[in-house]
Amino acid sequence: MGLGPHSPHKAGRRFPAGGKRGRGAKGSGRPTSGRQREPRPPPDGRSEPALDAPLHLSSEALGYFRRALSTLKEAPETGEERELMVRNVLKEAEAQALALATHRTGSEMLQELLGFSPRKPLCRVWAALRSNLRFVACHRSGVHVLQSALLQLPRLLGSPAENEEVEEEEDGKEGSLETLEELVQGLASEVCDDFLFYCGDTHSSFVVRTLLQVLGGTLLESERARHRGFQSPETQRAPPRECKPTDFEVPESFLNGLQNLSSCFLKDIAVFITDKISSFCLQVALQILHRKLPQFCAHLCNAVIGYLSNRNSSADGSPLLLFLRDQTSSRLLEQVLLVLEPPRLWSLFEDHFQGQLQILAAHPIANFPLQRLLDAVTTPELLSSVFEELSPALEAVLAQGHPGVVVALVGACRRVGTHQVQVLQLLLEAFHCAEPSSRQLACVPLFATLTAYEVYYGLVEEEGTVPAEHQVEMATARALGEVSVLGSLLLQHLLHFSAPGLILRSLGALTGPQLLTLAQSPSGSHVLDAILTSPSVTRKQRRRVLKTLKGQYVALACSRHGSRVLDVIWSGASLGARKEIAAELGEQNQELIKDPFGHHVARNVALTTFLKRREAWEQQQGAVAKRRRILNSILED
Repeated sequence: MGLGPHSPHKAGRRFPAGGKRGRGAKGSGRPTSGRQREPRPPPDGRSEPALDAPLHLSSEALGYFRRALSTLKEAPETGEERELMVRNVLKEAEAQALALATHRTGSEMLQELLGFSPRKPLCRVWAALRSNLRFVACHRSGVHVLQSALLQLPRLLGSPAENEEVEEEEDGKEGSLETLEELVQGLASEVCDDFLFYCGDTHSSFVVRTLLQVLGGTLLESERARHRGFQSPETQRAPPRECKPTDFEVPESFLNGLQNLSSCFLKDIAVFITDKISSFCLQVALQILHRKLPQFCAHLCNAVIGYLSNRNSSADGSPLLLFLRDQTSSRLLEQVLLVLEPPRLWSLFEDHFQGQLQILAAHPIANFPLQRLLDAVTTPELLSSVFEELSPALEAVLAQGHPGVVVALVGACRRVGTHQVQVLQLLLEAFHCAEPSSRQLACVPLFATLTAYEVYYGLVEEEGTVPAEHQVEMATARALGEVSVLGSLLLQHLLHFSAPGLILRSLGALTGPQLLTLAQSPSGSHVLDAILTSPSVTRKQRRRVLKTLKGQYVALACSRHGSRVLDVIWSGASLGARKEIAAELGEQNQELIKDPFGHHVARNVALTTFLKRREAWEQQQGAVAKRRRILNSILED
């Protein structure tokens, strides 16, 4: 990025966009038409293989389960025939549970079968695996079956009691079968008995993390995403960052089990702080406890901070600073910072962070815990102390390739509602568009691409010379650069400031093709979302920015991300604006219908009705607008 004459950094450099964190991470049968027919069971017996014998799943058995799964997917979602089919297939799965779970393909099919399973068949499969828990939990395929069984609890605990009379009366195991709750509690007890082992193993630690979530009645999206490897593309959902944790009701005994399991961390706290694999389990526990048992969460956080604070002091301050620079323990500290209550966060800042923020911001690892500290700030007092110390180094932090720190600071200013004017001025200075004032109109492309003014426009400015005025012709002739994720987040925060006027004026100065590029960008499209949803942006300001897109609606509709933006614009548009959009789209109706994204927009706009029966379209859209006005008035009241 090109740095200004007063900057100690070398001129002509681009701000690094913030690289990746410097850490290690880790032929089927076809069902017949008409009445659904169950596949024949495998011929190779029903007995579970002994663990000390070679586990073998025959090709006949594998083919049977593959055909069964295919049939179930194509069968109607409800009905007695389907239920009976599910039970029969799972009975066969129970007989070969261990061989299926530890076979790569068999494991994937068993996981999908468990997604169809009622309570008791699932309990039987679980019970069949329980006697070999350690072996299955530590197996690279078996562990996912245990995870899948645990992840059925939100569905099964919330379902009404099943009518199990359809089960075969001669099944001698019926009377001794444990309930689902008992199986979960039994699993928790077994894990407690050898807690260090299960948390420290690469595979079984996934079981511990899933068990913590199930006991707490909260599924974390980040952990669910790790388990999606076996799922088909149709079952994939939104990215983790767009989803919140999912809560579900659990028995009181589960919360007691959560506390008992979490207390095991206290016995060997040093291991869970320093061991990479074990630390993940403690991080998940903190997230669950923060939501369900906040007092115990605080107790666990105090234990972590107490241990780290009593280690050998570093040469430049608190002993905690050493762990902030460590790949493993810093990740745990990030989670601690996010779950601490405000008073405890303030005392932690005073005791360990104060006076060290610029050093931490420059460190390739420690800057991440600093970002989490900024994410956790909720009080004006703490933000003022952080801002006073960190703000003078804003440009240096950007030049060092840690824009996440700057974005987190701007996010804290947005959340708390203070220092917004100051941080915007500092950003303008850091990107070399504060003076002359005409350059401020170019701030959006610079922020979006994390590039300084002279680098973005290819200017050569000698140190000590007066910066040149902004040239509108030069700006309009240049295509918008690639929008970075952090640049998009920065603009989204700024648009939610109490006075986003400067950002809106800069957005209004973009040409139609430039604003189209922003809307079509995977990251930049969220900037348009912020314009449409920010309570600080008035309707008049919104219209002024969006009118630039006139003439670009067809290109917008035929884009993956642009079509989503157009849908949002349409949902909030007045009847007059809808007429303009529909008229422009109607000129390219055939192109829209042929496009994989455009035809969805055409359907949403009811373009065929608009072109053939305009009066009916206007009545329909008028009714929609009226309902929206009524709803808005209710929400405002």
